[in-house]
Amino acid sequence: MTKFEHYDSPDQVLGFIREKVAFGALIGDAGVSADALGRKVIPAGTPVGGDTSMLDDENAILTVATDTTKDTVQGILEFPVDVTAGTADGTVIDNGYINRFRLPDGVTISKDMEAALHDKSKGGRVTIIGRNK
Repeated sequence: MTKFEHYDSPDQVLGFIREKVAFGALIGDAGVSADALGRKVIPAGTPVGGDTSMLDDENAILTVATDTTKDTVQGILEFPVDVTAGTADGTVIDNGYINRFRLPDGVTISKDMEAALHDKSKGGRVTIIGRNK
């Protein structure tokens, strides 16, 4: 008898892999609501940031960035991060192309956030594109 197993993998939010620069970072649970099962998962493609630069301090804790915190945005989560138990490890894209058509349901990036992510003076350069639905 053959046993079949099904594995899921997260959707890829990158538009192009070649230009990507990503760093490991600590992701905090501040402002993240639990789902119906009590899990706190931040989806891939979510902008994250904080007052302390992840490039200068590997122990900086980044949280979900909003339009009101766009001045401290540092990058985009490459993969979902489960913060149910508190701060967790994540991968933050600091430079590259993100395809808005590949963002998970519920994740949107405003024009103001796009501009903040593309601001070279902050160290990174993330460009949001819309290709290949």
